[in-house]
Amino acid sequence: MLTRVRRGRAVIGGAALVVVVVIATGLWPSSWLVVRDAAGLRYAFVVDEGARFSLAWRHSVEQEDWIETFSIRDGAIVLVETRFKTFGAGVPAQVGRRTTLENGWVVMDGIDRVVDPYAVQAAAAENYRMRRGNSRWFALSTESAAPILRFAVIRAPLVAMIGGVVRAWRAPAAGLP
Repeated sequence: MLTRVRRGRAVIGGAALVVVVVIATGLWPSSWLVVRDAAGLRYAFVVDEGARFSLAWRHSVEQEDWIETFSIRDGAIVLVETRFKTFGAGVPAQVGRRTTLENGWVVMDGIDRVVDPYAVQAAAAENYRMRRGNSRWFALSTESAAPILRFAVIRAPLVAMIGGVVRAWRAPAAGLP
């Protein structure tokens, strides 16, 4: 009988510990890459130092895809690379430490320019897409509006970001650039 009581107490104690850990995890601040629009938080991604994400869009004049890659450094968004297929008005001949040609793309890397916070107007005609790391691309643009999206790195607990996490998880997939 005494052994059964001890086991019961151990199970209750273990369950209480799990509940405390889950609550603490949800309330403990983490670093997040957040995407906001006029309505508020749209997407949220937990990020560590060095995490990368990319934005792609169709250039309005050249009608070619552009891709910019960013890294999280010292809690800020840093532009590290841009790639595109054609030069046009306003495009510099060289940016960053190295410019190469890779599979038909002009790639400029080593840019290392802090752009936090970063804002874009995601017009439908430009078909803005995003991906985190090497995951799937998902749509940022909508057919009905051209929202201004603001990207920033913040510290916040999971409970404050859960809506953005769910929306990012449920975001519609988009085609590859």
